[in-house]
Amino acid sequence: MRAGRGVWHTGASVGEMTTKGFQLWIALPEQLEHAPSQSRYQSAEEVPAAGCARVILGSYAGASSIIPAPTGINYLDVQLKAGEQWNYRPPSGHAVAWLAMSQGAVQVGELVSAGELVIFEESGADLAIHAESPAHFVLGSAVKHPHALVTGRYSVHTSPAALRAGEREIRRIGSQLAAAGIIR
Repeated sequence: MRAGRGVWHTGASVGEMTTKGFQLWIALPEQLEHAPSQSRYQSAEEVPAAGCARVILGSYAGASSIIPAPTGINYLDVQLKAGEQWNYRPPSGHAVAWLAMSQGAVQVGELVSAGELVIFEESGADLAIHAESPAHFVLGSAVKHPHALVTGRYSVHTSPAALRAGEREIRRIGSQLAAAGIIR
């Protein structure tokens, strides 16, 4: 989902099936932070893969995401077997990287276990990841955002004025939904 100028969502799954996921907030470039919102839902089979990594956003090892996203970001869903070593080479210009563990544990200079997040020091260096047990995680790398980030309760923006505009739009959407009886 690209929230753009604002969306209202529950994040709840539909039906009886339990789901588990990560929500990653990305500071959009100025020209997109108040653009119309977009959503795209796809099954796991629709997500392009390269080896042990599925490409959620960006490109990796010849596979590219079908989700439209700002340039300069990769977001990968990775599964490793116990004892497996995986090296990630960030694209040129990607100086920031993070890893969030869903299951298992990996060694990345320190042990990272399920439920933990590690943010790597700024660098364009390769990341060597060793699975201590069967592991499932998301890994992101990106070009450093050119603005100091301004965060609110519902969003992240490039300036205080952009945050105020975004929060006004979310209040407007909430008022419309309440008037229609969709929310209280």
